[in-house]
Amino acid sequence: MRRMDQLHVNDAVAAALHQGRPVVALESTIITHGMPYPDNLETARDVEQAIREKGAVPATIAVLDGKLTVGLSDPELETLARLGTKAAKCSRRDLPILVHRRQTGATTVAATMIIAAMAGIRVFATGGIGGVHRGAGRTMDISADLQELARTSVAVVCAGPKAILDIGLTAEYLETMGVPVIGFGTDCLPAFYTRDSGLGVDCRADSAKDVAGILRSKWGLGLAGGVVVANPVPEAFVLDPATIENAVQQALGQAADQGISGKDLTPFLLAAVEEATGGNSLQSNIALVLNNARLGADIAVALAGDTAPLPAS
Repeated sequence: MRRMDQLHVNDAVAAALHQGRPVVALESTIITHGMPYPDNLETARDVEQAIREKGAVPATIAVLDGKLTVGLSDPELETLARLGTKAAKCSRRDLPILVHRRQTGATTVAATMIIAAMAGIRVFATGGIGGVHRGAGRTMDISADLQELARTSVAVVCAGPKAILDIGLTAEYLETMGVPVIGFGTDCLPAFYTRDSGLGVDCRADSAKDVAGILRSKWGLGLAGGVVVANPVPEAFVLDPATIENAVQQALGQAADQGISGKDLTPFLLAAVEEATGGNSLQSNIALVLNNARLGADIAVALAGDTAPLPAS
């Protein structure tokens, strides 16, 4: 039997879940490792407000003093924002360690999915998912996000895989693990800062209601696991693919020289892209996260609007 005494759901989120109202989960590594202070705090607040304006309840997730916490207060958001990269970056493997030692950590896509599912939240909005890193044939560096998408029944609204990854292999991995990739308003798989990676999606959906119907059908058939809802970055914030690619290639060489790998590699590469784009990547990141939050709220509202109960996650 799964122990739930380490799960803390704040009152607003608990009430919404009890009443069957829409809730959208949010990760916390985007606060600690994705943006500098104070942009990270402002974005976290703006994202939560965007979800409220769409009629859903935001639930930012983190591990606080060993508690799996669903729904952070504003002071808790600020504490994480100020901690930044000093906070532990927490994926599936790290959860038992932080809980046992009563430590604080920010949750990745994988850990956020796990905790969201424990709480009964089915929709999660983030920036981009992790995936197969370049050179994975040699390093075996594959994000735990992909395995979690295969096993945990939460829909992840994102702007596609992060541009620093091997997007082709990431798409192949998702296909192998049976994870549907839905392009929202697009037939192309977006690549975080750009709207078209050159690859396709499994299907296109042009409304949140259509996405919600696919989710209900998947889980209603007893097909466990997540769904990727790939929502392209807004047109006004698309970045030049060549600039990004050059920055990533240069940063990969620097990372190899400096022995940077594992969970430290993604923040290092994203920082290199930010420098190469003169800070434009940060603005693009903020815009796409807000865009995903709004869509996540629309999907959660559509799911909640159908009174038929969802199968247990």
